[in-house]
Amino acid sequence: MAQYTVTITRQFGSLGRPIAKKLAEMLNIEYYDRDIVEETAKNLGLPISVISSEEEEAKTLFFNMMYPLGMDTSGRQDQIFEEQAKIIRSFSEKSSAIIVGRCSDYILRNHKNCIHVFVYASYEARLRNCVDFLRMDAEHAKKMIAKVDKARNSYHKSYAGYLPYDYEHKDIMIDSSMFGIEGTSKVLAEIIRERFHLE
Repeated sequence: MAQYTVTITRQFGSLGRPIAKKLAEMLNIEYYDRDIVEETAKNLGLPISVISSEEEEAKTLFFNMMYPLGMDTSGRQDQIFEEQAKIIRSFSEKSSAIIVGRCSDYILRNHKNCIHVFVYASYEARLRNCVDFLRMDAEHAKKMIAKVDKARNSYHKSYAGYLPYDYEHKDIMIDSSMFGIEGTSKVLAEIIRERFHLE
């Protein structure tokens, strides 16, 4: 069986993370998400809280954003990105895996046997997911969708040079509101099995 990697980039509220986790279970392969944060913190000698909630924010000439991780220099931000890139490459070389976010699609752009997936949904569906699955009130959910969308777009544009939903850099783009967590995972699992000739 060929070793392969699936990167999952997702919109906030699209349920991309639980879909990625379910997909890893269906394919019986590794799932990496917070593991990347924990490994980065350990390697750089930083508390996990530093590499946490706002790690996907970036400050560029085009986005007036606060720096991620509570840091005040882009040098530290770049150091964290480079460390995460090393960890992502290491995980992808170790065994077949699902890797969530953190520009993994860009980092593994030349990786052999890799599929890049973007999970999205309509604004209405994402808002509903935030309320129903994440237990947010509607007003807080609206603010979070706007904030996280802007942060992820900024981060991805800053390091990858393109936006996370740029179809030219994706193999699959799927609307999770069509099938939900279970159904979307099943559709992706079938595509991946077919692509890599898995039993």
